[in-house]
This record gives sequence, structure tokens and C-alpha cells, in this order.
Amino acid sequence: MIEYLRILLNARFASMEERGASAVEYGLLIAGIAALVAVVIFAFSGTIQDLFDKTCKSVGGTGAGSC
Repeated sequence: MIEYLRILLNARFASMEERGASAVEYGLLIAGIAALVAVVIFAFSGTIQDLFDKTCKSVGGTGAGSC
């Protein structure tokens, strides 16, 4: 009977450790995605700004401050 209880306790602690590990993995995944988004934004910021300026001028804006 004591051996059975020891196995149950070990199983519960093992499942808790797996939950903690998966939380760390999700945190690393989210951090990686955030870093990738930041790199893409900085890499294409000039192109995106030009696109918005062209759109503003074609709609009828007279300057950068009007849009």
C-alpha cells in the first residue's frame, strides 16, 4: 500500500514539473515571436512610411501633418 502511494505522489509531482516546463516553453515562444515582430517593423519601417505617405497624397492630403 505504501508503494502505491509513493507511485501516486511521484506521478503528481511529475505532472507538475511538466506544466512548469511547458509554461517556460510558451514564454520563450512568445518572446521569440515578439522579437521577430520588432525586427520586421524596424526593417520595413521606411517602406511602410512611404506607402502611407503615397496613400495620403493620393487621397488629397497636402502634407505629412494632415494625415
